[in-house]
Amino acid sequence: MGRIFETRKATMFARWDKMSKAFARIGKEVTIAVKKGGPDTANNAQLRRVIQNARAINMPKDKVEAAIKKASGQGAEDYDEIMYEAYAPHGIALIVECATNNVTRTAANIRAVLSRGGGNLGSTGSVAFQFKRMGVFRLKPEGLDPESLELEMIDFGLEEMGETTGEKGEPQLLLRCSFNQFGHLQKALEDRGVTPISAESEFIPQTPGTLPEAQANDVLALVDKLEQDEDVQRVFHNLG
Repeated sequence: MGRIFETRKATMFARWDKMSKAFARIGKEVTIAVKKGGPDTANNAQLRRVIQNARAINMPKDKVEAAIKKASGQGAEDYDEIMYEAYAPHGIALIVECATNNVTRTAANIRAVLSRGGGNLGSTGSVAFQFKRMGVFRLKPEGLDPESLELEMIDFGLEEMGETTGEKGEPQLLLRCSFNQFGHLQKALEDRGVTPISAESEFIPQTPGTLPEAQANDVLALVDKLEQDEDVQRVFHNLG
C-alpha cells in the first residue's frame, strides 16, 4: 500500500471565509439528507455521513443540531441538486456540484464566473466521461492495521486504499469504492467500529492533466472563484 493520487486543492481564499462556506455547505447537505430520510440518524445513513463531515471541519455541534431541527420543520428550504460540466482555461475539465433554491440564478452565476476566469460551460456529457464517481473515506491511521483493514473491506466494495495527508499535513488513510457500493462500505466501517474523518462522494479523474505552474494557477484561481459562489457545493477538476 503506497501513496494514493489526489488532485491539487485550491486554497487561495481566506481561512474564515472558507470555514463559513464549509459550514453553509454542510447546512445544505443536512437539509437534503433530512428531507430524504428524516432526522433520525439511526435510520438515515446519509445524515450520519453528513454529521461526520461536519465534525471533520470542526462545525460546532449546536450548529449541526440547529440545522437538523430547521430542516425537520415546516417551511424548510428546498434545494435542487445540479451538476454542471465545464472547462477551465488550458483544457482542464471541471465538474461543479450545486445545491440551489433558484436554478436560473445559479446557472447565470456559474456561466459568469467561468467566462471571467477564461473557462466555459459544457454540454451534458462533455466532461463527465473523464471522471469516475466514487465513495471516498478518510480515516485516522492510529490503531488500525491497514493490511488487515484492506483485506476485510474488499468484500464490501473497496477498490483503492492508500496513504495521504490532511490539510495540515497529518497522515490519513484514503479508501475509495464505486459510488454504488458507498452504503455497503460505510456500514462495514461502522460495524468494525471505525469512524471516518469524512465520507464523501467524489468525481475522480481517470486521466489527470498536467500544466506548467502559471497555467495551473489560472485553473486553481477559477476553481476558487467557483467555490465561493453561495450555490456551489464542490468543484472537481482533472488537474494533476
